[in-house]
Amino acid sequence: MIYEEPQYYYLFYPVLSSYSLGIFFPSGKNSVFLSRLAKKIFLMVNSRARETTEAIERLYVSMRHLFYRGFFKPSGVSGETLRKLLMIIAPEIYGSMGSPNKVELSGLLYVLDRLPEGIAETPFVHLTSDEGFGKGSFEVIVPKKRRRNCYRIDAHQMNIEVLLGRSEIYDILTHLTFLYLEADKIRDLGFIAAKNYRPTRIWQMIESVAKGEEEFSQKEKEVALIHLSSLLGRTFDETLRAYNDFAEENNPDRLFKIIYHLGIVSLDDRMGIRSREVFFSAILRERLGHHFFGERWANNVKSVLAEKNLHKRNLHIISANMHSVKNMLFAHSALGKKYNKSIDYSLYEEISNRKSLQDKILEFSLKQGLVYIKDHSGSNIDVQIIDLGKISLENTPFESVDYSGEDVLLVFDYAFGEQAYEIMDELLRPYTHDDEVYTMRVRSISIMGKAGILTGKKGDIMIPTSHIFEGTADNYPFENALKVSDFQDKDIRVFKGSMITVLGTSLQNKDILSYFMNTSWKAIGLEMEGAHYQKAIQVASKIRRHISEDLFLCYAYYASDNPLETGSTLSSGGLGLTGVKPTYMITLKILEKIFRS
Repeated sequence: MIYEEPQYYYLFYPVLSSYSLGIFFPSGKNSVFLSRLAKKIFLMVNSRARETTEAIERLYVSMRHLFYRGFFKPSGVSGETLRKLLMIIAPEIYGSMGSPNKVELSGLLYVLDRLPEGIAETPFVHLTSDEGFGKGSFEVIVPKKRRRNCYRIDAHQMNIEVLLGRSEIYDILTHLTFLYLEADKIRDLGFIAAKNYRPTRIWQMIESVAKGEEEFSQKEKEVALIHLSSLLGRTFDETLRAYNDFAEENNPDRLFKIIYHLGIVSLDDRMGIRSREVFFSAILRERLGHHFFGERWANNVKSVLAEKNLHKRNLHIISANMHSVKNMLFAHSALGKKYNKSIDYSLYEEISNRKSLQDKILEFSLKQGLVYIKDHSGSNIDVQIIDLGKISLENTPFESVDYSGEDVLLVFDYAFGEQAYEIMDELLRPYTHDDEVYTMRVRSISIMGKAGILTGKKGDIMIPTSHIFEGTADNYPFENALKVSDFQDKDIRVFKGSMITVLGTSLQNKDILSYFMNTSWKAIGLEMEGAHYQKAIQVASKIRRHISEDLFLCYAYYASDNPLETGSTLSSGGLGLTGVKPTYMITLKILEKIFRS
């Protein structure tokens, strides 16, 4: 099924007519028509948003069903259901996925950066839990943009460890569905179906480059790129740019190889030689939803707190990156620099670019009492514990703050989707140490992360007042200790309002996002963890009484992309140094709130 954009052009004839006449009467017929036009467009957008919302919900249910079933074939009935739903949703991040004559290159690069190298060659994909593959002789494959261990079992099978919960499964299945759609498109463009799938002349050229059996001159390679662009339905310029984007130091022809293997694996599936299949291991199905890794992670963190005799101190929990809090507190002294009464963001940019400086700051901070917990639980979330009673705020951005307490900062790395509920719920539970049960003395919880923005640009800041959990009736309003007035900068805008917690960033399209932005929801952005964190916090403080209700919350996000703006989606590339300034602006304000609490 190919989704085609509705043809609304006929609705605009009166507008063009008024323009050509050079005159327009506000009370004339055209004005009345334009009023009706606006209403029709509004209803169309709302109808499309409802259709998309329903498709996302159905996709969510279908994926859960397939998971508990244990397997499915991408070319079978179940796989076709996922494809149709993804076509209806038409995510912005997948660009021209719906066009039968164009292969989506930016979306393909985005997906392959989040799946293991070699996935294009393997028709069998097994999603597993941590089942001991690392103890064998299999080489660990870690995707460029996702923290997950993968193993190439043989020429035809790829195993992907799923340790982060359901959100990770949705993420993987969505990307695989897109990958199979594009693979079938490549097959249909590269082979002549009417003649028992005989390869075209263009495909034979692509195959010769992909196999690397002969050397090609620069001119011959450019000829091959022209043939490739013809097959992909892209301009030579687009294909050349993609060729460079896909290339790796020891694999310059990676784009040719990926296109070739996607087409061949799809052809084998169609010819009945080797069907593509996705499996879910029995151990994964048994463990999912039971906080298996989250409990191990939280117990390890609490044991370290108790071991350092910090478990009875006031605790400030921060979910963020592993560098900004550490750098704000230790960078100047570690690097022998004097803090000059104002934030020098260029220093933090320099640190981000130089591994030697990062190592020097970490070495210094460890001597000052910072405790670094490298995660081995399977949650892939590292932790830093900072005893504020041991550090000096002199030569830091907080040297003018009157603070003499002995609180503890617990900084942990980003969670992924529903994993946020698992780890926060387990972390806030009471803990037994030396036969004594103690309650976490949490005084604040701060969440800082990246998110898609709907009303600004990359690098802007969002201050949420509530989290709307997409596809459910679960909405979480809260009092945010961070305010718009906390951030005053001429280059970075700050937005305040509700934010959508989505099932996956790769499932969003303009219609549904425009609906959330323009209706009374007044949403300012989208992310994947906010509602899950809030659910855990509210359950722990208001229902189960694991922690005191007397705590303050700081939520802030900086924009990594704008899914409503062409060229600013996640598939258009990362933030680079654009994210440094908002990251440290937010970190500064969170720490100020803590020190002044």
